[in-house]
Amino acid sequence: MPLDIRELPGPLDAEQTELFDKLRQVDFPTLGHYLEEGFCEPALQRQVGTDKLVGRAVTVRITATDSTLLHHVAGLVGPGDVVIVDCGGDRRHAPLGEVVVNALAARGAAGAVVDGLCTDIDALRQVGLPVYSYGRTPLTTKLHGIPDGAIGAPVSIGGVPVHTGDVVLGDANGLIIAPAARLAAIVDEAITDDAEEPELIAQLWEGEPLGSLTGATETVRRLQSSV
Repeated sequence: MPLDIRELPGPLDAEQTELFDKLRQVDFPTLGHYLEEGFCEPALQRQVGTDKLVGRAVTVRITATDSTLLHHVAGLVGPGDVVIVDCGGDRRHAPLGEVVVNALAARGAAGAVVDGLCTDIDALRQVGLPVYSYGRTPLTTKLHGIPDGAIGAPVSIGGVPVHTGDVVLGDANGLIIAPAARLAAIVDEAITDDAEEPELIAQLWEGEPLGSLTGATETVRRLQSSV
């Protein structure tokens, strides 16, 4: 398959920045009340970093052993970008380590997601950039210059189809990757839900049954009466 190199988006615009600011206010599992798609496999977890990850996907697909395209795209990203690395199914080699992560951090990238492994974990902790992968290994990719792969093209990460420009959300629970329009449609309601949750929890500690507060008990009674 020949190289597929596409034009990457420019700096974040005002609309994207506003959406990202709103999403940072949301407890990401709240989005699970509204969405069913966009959730990466649970095994794809944060390896380093403690902050929430909110950013814009920039995709790159590499071959199992060759990280040439990743090194190239590391010099193209900008503030708020999250590099999404499709390793073509390889789970033996690590394309992401100390040098690449420093290159991304120096350009203001928000994080990195690898559909494979990472390396140099102690050095990555020093940088602090959020990095998500399936695990770690000392076996790394090389700069072979194989004429295969893609930049900016659709990829698959953790079972989720990803396009450059999608929104990437991550925390200690895992990853969500979805089109901006889909998240923009629910973010305000999610913020409202989170704001109401402390009162709900307080009522539980005051002795109120959960089902009475959420309407589940009424639903169960209605279902029983209809049987």
